[in-house]
Amino acid sequence: MNAEYFKNSIRKIYDFPEKGIVFLDLTTAFKDPICMKYISDSLYELYKDKGITKVIGIESRGFIAGGDLAYRIGAGFVPVRKTGKLPGETVRITYSKEYGEDTIEMHEDAINENDIVLIHDDLLATGGTLKAAYNLVKTFGIKKVFVNFLVELDFLEGRKIFEKDLEIESLVHF
Repeated sequence: MNAEYFKNSIRKIYDFPEKGIVFLDLTTAFKDPICMKYISDSLYELYKDKGITKVIGIESRGFIAGGDLAYRIGAGFVPVRKTGKLPGETVRITYSKEYGEDTIEMHEDAINENDIVLIHDDLLATGGTLKAAYNLVKTFGIKKVFVNFLVELDFLEGRKIFEKDLEIESLVHF
């Protein structure tokens, strides 16, 4: 199993969610046990020695590999969700995206200044949601942040909105 197999397992859906967009559907990779093993093993190898204490998964596809990675490296898992989905006290951030505004939130006691955090999502396009999650996480004064995606759409240059010294990894690129 290699990155090319994983990349080829991703289904392309044309004109979704609107005309002219080619949506990369990772559910076809997630249902393939060979791809899931590749994802799990690859993420583990990237982050096993980084001292990560919390993996933050972005709703909802970031929960799939993020939860597995947290288990494998012995870290906690923290979901970042859309407003109103989490019980208890939360902190939130509102941000602009391609199709308007959105708000994400996480529990206010989910991380602290002693944590080393990996923020994980399935795909980097323009980077709006992940940048919002990154900004939210930074308000906690944590020790270090890593960022990871399964797929990166290089032509949209989403990586450019982050600081140059931020460690960003993607398993495959389109």
